[in-house]
Amino acid sequence: MARMSAEERRESVIRAAAREFARGGYYGTSTEAIAKQVGVSQPYLFRLFPNKQAMFLAASARCLETTRAVFARAGEGLEGEEARDAMADAYMRLIAEDPHVLQMQLQMYVTVSAAEAAGDHELGELVRAGWQELWDTVTVPLGGDVKETTTFMAYGMLINTLTAMGFPPGHRIWEGLDPSGGSQGGRGSQGNQGDGEAEVKPVDGITSAPQ
Repeated sequence: MARMSAEERRESVIRAAAREFARGGYYGTSTEAIAKQVGVSQPYLFRLFPNKQAMFLAASARCLETTRAVFARAGEGLEGEEARDAMADAYMRLIAEDPHVLQMQLQMYVTVSAAEAAGDHELGELVRAGWQELWDTVTVPLGGDVKETTTFMAYGMLINTLTAMGFPPGHRIWEGLDPSGGSQGGRGSQGNQGDGEAEVKPVDGITSAPQ
């Protein structure tokens, strides 16, 4: 079996770090746990990344890019309502099939908030830039309509929040919620999975900075 290159190891560290941080958050995750997942020693881990913050930054960037790429692929060649619905459905599938993506998003926001309060803006700058790229990716197939883009992103964040709180499919809180932000209430609600849309699982393990 061929040995992995440093770049391949780095990629495996980013994937493992994203999963570990998604479950335990920045403050609840040790570099030892990440090294164990990758199958390397901590000294080797720090040859690839200088510290835990660098690993979290890389995992955050990957999470944002994964989401952006899903929107870009779903909306390619489409416009307006068709694009909006395609991007919404693709996002619902993403967080249903890989809950770590949503978990990492939420951990990212918690950590940014704590870092900003402490005067550390590096992570916040990365996340804000990534969010701007998400926005720009979504707004193109929506014809540059700021209101449509705002509504789409707002519905997405509401879905993230309700899912994180553990509201199960079929709960009345989902009634009338269209993931695409459209006007047809309930098109993609959690209470109606009969049309082939993905069922989103509740998210656990969200942690914040120590008090």
